[in-house]
Amino acid sequence: MADDLTTFLVPRSATAERPLMGLTVLLVEDSRFASEAVRLLCLRSGARIRRADCLASAYRHLQVYRPSVVIVDMGLPDGSGGDLIAAIRQMVPAVPVVLGISGDSGLRGDAMAAGADGFLEKPVESLAEFQQAILNALPAELRPQGLRALSDTVVEPDPIALRDDLQHMAEVLREGPNSHVMPYAAHFLAGVALSAHDLALGEAAQRLARKGGPSREDFRHVSGLVADRLAAGTTF
Repeated sequence: MADDLTTFLVPRSATAERPLMGLTVLLVEDSRFASEAVRLLCLRSGARIRRADCLASAYRHLQVYRPSVVIVDMGLPDGSGGDLIAAIRQMVPAVPVVLGISGDSGLRGDAMAAGADGFLEKPVESLAEFQQAILNALPAELRPQGLRALSDTVVEPDPIALRDDLQHMAEVLREGPNSHVMPYAAHFLAGVALSAHDLALGEAAQRLARKGGPSREDFRHVSGLVADRLAAGTTF
């Protein structure tokens, strides 16, 4: 098994401060804000990162190379992250670490059932927790040896990425309250709200997620809130 794993891991010299040195992370995540947080965490950990924003893009990446770590958002615009996790687990050579990620802790079980080694709950911003999740899932023969410097660093993504997410949400909402994409919109907005620590936006996501779909009043409220955030250039 070790021979299969090392065929696509680049030589590395992990350090106490950068324990993920030499690893390549493929992040499958449609939120620009959440992706920016993971990019900063990888940068501070010594890992390289590539991003796919949907299932189709992820499969294209995986046809070309095998990353050391794949982090998969459970709710993607073109399908289920769980399906991608299950597909990755069938690939040869194997991907050493596959993690699910979501703002919905209830999806942890779905990620693990699909074959994930672990689960990251949004917001993902703690350097120590991010590093530990990956190191815990790495096969023993691939874990760096020696002591590791624990850090209480918390990353702060660029707010421009948050604006991109809100703009994307505004475009999705233009399809109307009866659109089939409302479950995706609710999942996406909930994740953005958690990453941005925006309680009002989180409550708005719950309105979109109501059984049977949002009422017209709910829909107007959510659309107005997103528009206000964009007009203000920030969240509250």
